[in-house]
Amino acid sequence: MIQLENLSLGYPSRLLLENISTRVRRGELTALVGRNGTGKSTLLRAIAGLGEILGGTIRIADKPLHDIEADTMAKSVAFVTTDKVRIANLRCRDVVALGRAPYTNWIGRMQKEDQFIVEQALKSVGMLSYADKTMDRMSDGECQRIMIARALAQQTPIILLDEPTAFLDMPNRYELCTLLQRLAHEEDKCILFSTHELDIAVSLCDSIALIAPPKLHLLPTSDMVKSGYIEQLFSTDGLRIGEMIAGLRKE
Repeated sequence: MIQLENLSLGYPSRLLLENISTRVRRGELTALVGRNGTGKSTLLRAIAGLGEILGGTIRIADKPLHDIEADTMAKSVAFVTTDKVRIANLRCRDVVALGRAPYTNWIGRMQKEDQFIVEQALKSVGMLSYADKTMDRMSDGECQRIMIARALAQQTPIILLDEPTAFLDMPNRYELCTLLQRLAHEEDKCILFSTHELDIAVSLCDSIALIAPPKLHLLPTSDMVKSGYIEQLFSTDGLRIGEMIAGLRKE
């Protein structure tokens, strides 16, 4: 679904990823992990068409990203960033409805089908009771759920999320990632999200993409656990990582 061909990313003074070739598949939940500053957000933004690339090609459904028109891209990829959103005087229902913009007519008029999709998106993230509240009166975690609902309302086959669990407590982190897993499996979506939660990545994700600059390794989760890449990358974090991986290998 997402194909990277000899992709290089970074800045004139610093190369983050070099000559990466891999594929993120539809129907799978894939975690993007790596240390801070190694290019997770940069890669997600590049796939969303929001960042420059130094070389190579990104393909969405076998079509080069630079050949995809804006309206088609809006129906293909939804992107949830880490930005804190506080929109006063705009109901959550209306924020989620922005996800229907690629499908409404030129004046943005919502049809009954659009309204139903918005309701279902709110329900999917457990925020239907917040539909008429405004986001300036909500917690960071609640706002994050609303932004994910907006992405769901966009009904794209690909959803990209940058640290979607950053503002959530542990139970809600698992609940959210379980939701993403269900969407990937039941609705055949390609979902790629960056995270620092290795336990969530190895317990809930189908695949893990691990950035070890300037390379990226993408493997099925079971293969990633056995590969040793995680221990190598996080070796300075002490025994916790090694113990966690050792426990997973026994399962």
